[in-house]
Amino acid sequence: MDADELKTQLKKLNAKATQAKMDLHDLSEELPTGWEKILEVAQRCHDAHAALMAARKAAAAAGA
Repeated sequence: MDADELKTQLKKLNAKATQAKMDLHDLSEELPTGWEKILEVAQRCHDAHAALMAARKAAAAAGA
C-alpha cells in the first residue's frame, strides 16, 4: 500500500472509530433504555479502535 492509500485507509478507520465512540456515548446517555445493546455497541467500538490503532502502527512502520 502506498502512502496515499494508507492515509485514505486511516481516514476511513478514524471516521468509523469516531462514529463507534459516539454510538457508545449516546447509548450511555440513554441508559437504562437500550441496555441490551451495551455489549454489541461496545464490541463494535473496541473493534473499530483496534483496527485504527493497528493501521496507525503499520503506517508509522511504513514511514507514512
